[in-house]
Amino acid sequence: MEFREKVLEQASTITDGCMGHEEAFCVAACPMHTDVKKYVAQIGKGDYEAALKTIREKLFLPNTLGRICAHPCEVDCRRNTEFGQAISVAGLKRFAAEKADRKELWDDAVGTPTGKKVAIIGAGPAGAQAAIDLRKAGHEVVIYDKLTVVGGMMRVGIPEYRLPREVIDFEYSYLEDLGVNFQMGVEIGKDMTFEQLREDYDSVIVANGAHVGSIPPVPGKDANGVFNAVDYLKEISLTHKFPKVGKRIAVIGGGDVAMDCARSSWRIGADEVFLISLEELESLPASQAEIDESQEEDVQFINGWGTDEILKDDGGKVTGMRLKKVISVFDENGRFAPTFSNEMKEIEVDSIVFATGQQVQDVSNGLLEQKGGGRYVTDSETLATNLPDVFVAGDASGGAIVVQAMALGRKAAASADRFLKEIDLTEGRQFKFEYSFETRLDVPLPKGTENLPRTSGNHRPAKERKWDFKPYDLGYTDEQAKKEASRCIQCECKLCMTECIMLNDFGECPQDIFSEFLEKGEIDPVIPYSCNMCGGCTHVCPNDYGIGETFMGMRKDFILHNDGKSPMEGHKAIEIHQKLGFSKVFCTKVKGVK
Repeated sequence: MEFREKVLEQASTITDGCMGHEEAFCVAACPMHTDVKKYVAQIGKGDYEAALKTIREKLFLPNTLGRICAHPCEVDCRRNTEFGQAISVAGLKRFAAEKADRKELWDDAVGTPTGKKVAIIGAGPAGAQAAIDLRKAGHEVVIYDKLTVVGGMMRVGIPEYRLPREVIDFEYSYLEDLGVNFQMGVEIGKDMTFEQLREDYDSVIVANGAHVGSIPPVPGKDANGVFNAVDYLKEISLTHKFPKVGKRIAVIGGGDVAMDCARSSWRIGADEVFLISLEELESLPASQAEIDESQEEDVQFINGWGTDEILKDDGGKVTGMRLKKVISVFDENGRFAPTFSNEMKEIEVDSIVFATGQQVQDVSNGLLEQKGGGRYVTDSETLATNLPDVFVAGDASGGAIVVQAMALGRKAAASADRFLKEIDLTEGRQFKFEYSFETRLDVPLPKGTENLPRTSGNHRPAKERKWDFKPYDLGYTDEQAKKEASRCIQCECKLCMTECIMLNDFGECPQDIFSEFLEKGEIDPVIPYSCNMCGGCTHVCPNDYGIGETFMGMRKDFILHNDGKSPMEGHKAIEIHQKLGFSKVFCTKVKGVK
């Protein structure tokens, strides 16, 4: 049968606008789309193993990310946008990992062997994630890395007091369980050519990270005692030392890398540490936690100043810096274009570390096109390059944080898998869901929502922790974790499903019901006839959709196409009752007769 245009239009409006399946803000913001609200709820109930399983559906680094993730999910968390205190998503992730993570819970199944081989350059999170997905697809995978330890820049760029190395090694053992082959200490472009790699493998994924530090062209930059952050953090990560550095150390930069350099300086024996940034304190790009913890550890912040000249003695050794006052960092179009006043000042230091950017070193011998920062030129959706068998991920393709690198690794793996199977790289892919995206969810806060303060974790005292590389953050206790998890608002739009018992019998939300109706052009009469037209669903719907009104329209159409009768079998008794109610047998009064 055919339904009237009005009914179809109403059903289409509900299908297109229903937010029942829209992701929560935290899930949409996570490049890997971890089901945050689900595992937070599971932690709140004390079901830590279930929470860990939920996390591992998307992430093979739960403990690592729980410690160092820049957590874009927390930025978009409703608790943050409404009250300025996000759920501690990362802290709860770490808690679940420490409580429940063990190898028996890991899914180590791999796909049926395809006979195809993929080489991955880089053992960082991007390369590792790509390797996992390609093994799951049945391909052989070999990871090459010039370092002798796994983890890439995550391992040699993030200090050990933030990320214990045994955590990385344990979580990376998952790749070995899957059969990924590691060739460590092999530098592509030096120990083995990129051309040879392409000859030996069916596809190549380049994920070599930004391992080249940079120093801006300031006068005196060649002085003895000037270093870049990449080399500084790498040597400290591997040896807990940096013999070339002095005792009065200035770190230039305002991001998390600068904070890591400053805090690491104490731990290798500095007497005084300065952090100098173009930005004012309130505008620093670093995370607030890193800023707070650096200040707790007595790093001296000099904000709103830029380097005019590095001062040195006759032997070329750093003796200090001349700084100039910043007027503005960006121009009227938001582009980086610092301007300075004539105000100057000097500080005495013997070592300077520039944490002002890093670059990707070309491993392709010029075969791949590069752009700013050495990043490779790729298709933004597929991460394909000018070479059909080569794809790029992580820092090398523009990722900035670990969880983004993982998402880019997954995207590159999906493209490489399609290439190997000779499937079009774009056909049928929903690119929106391969990275962070904006959810359409727009619902009011639940009635009675209170502004509950964020639960604090447990940090070692600054005076104690600043001298060693032991973890400074001790994590949550059970009580703290459950309290923090209880703050989650569980953002979703299924108010109508709470209001109406009937709707739950036919789908997870109205979108399920009406999209199936539009797709098939028909609907089981039980569905519209189950509605009692109370209007409760419309009353609670943020968009006031006329769900009951649409069901009533369907019922009318059923009657019109069924000779004026209900299509419901059980309604025949009602028809008989109505018919008898107007017969001479039961009717004792005739109209017009007294």
